[in-house]
Amino acid sequence: MQIYLNETPIEVKKYTCLFALRKQYSENADLLIVNGYPATADQEINSGDHVVMIQRGEQPSAEELEVLMMARHTPGVHEKIKRGCVGIAGAGGLGSHVAIALARVGIGQLNIVDFDVVEPSNLNRQQYFIDQIGMPKVIALQNNLRRINPGTKVNIFNQKVVPENIAEFFGEVDILVEAFDAAEQKAMLTNYFLCNFPDKFLVAASGIAGYEASNTIRTTKISERFYLCGDGVSAAEPGRGLMAPRVGIAAHHQANAVLQLLLNGSAE
Repeated sequence: MQIYLNETPIEVKKYTCLFALRKQYSENADLLIVNGYPATADQEINSGDHVVMIQRGEQPSAEELEVLMMARHTPGVHEKIKRGCVGIAGAGGLGSHVAIALARVGIGQLNIVDFDVVEPSNLNRQQYFIDQIGMPKVIALQNNLRRINPGTKVNIFNQKVVPENIAEFFGEVDILVEAFDAAEQKAMLTNYFLCNFPDKFLVAASGIAGYEASNTIRTTKISERFYLCGDGVSAAEPGRGLMAPRVGIAAHHQANAVLQLLLNGSAE
């Protein structure tokens, strides 16, 4: 019968067991994953099963890393994610979190646009490090993403988003993530994108400041191709700043909406 060992099809005998398979192919493997789930006990392997064997502490190649990431997804899911192309407008608190979440799940391509540099005040909520202060955010973020998943193609543009360049940056994406701070920038991008790209999805955010209850942040379907993440109310103001927990929650709502749209065509 045929099974998939580290995503490579092989022929094995019927009634093959997991531990016997390990002894034959990867005796030093100490983490075994069957159909996306870690296995702690021996079990029979069936035709079509996906088995991954990992030796802890061993740094994989880029190809091996992709196989290991695929192993934690339900078979068939990774292929859809790998084909996905997502635009991210803004590489601050929202954008940097979204980019990292999508790279970790194995997204195929990210187009990231921002014109700002990393500042000390960014470190309270954005995915950067002290030694990156002064660097353009898109370059710093690209470096961080390469360390997480070199298999994700990351296109960066160190420019300000204006109506005249939106098509250049985001014309090829399946989904655009709006990750700006300023309300006028959010409105500009949302209106232009929805009017000029009616066949693409937009996932935006509004109302993410402060430290109110986590569950007030929600993903809401505004129209057929427009989703909004946040509470829709809490703007940054004196006494209510942008803080890592709620910014991160909203950003992961956005990333999860992107994942749902790529896999299901809907984020409901």
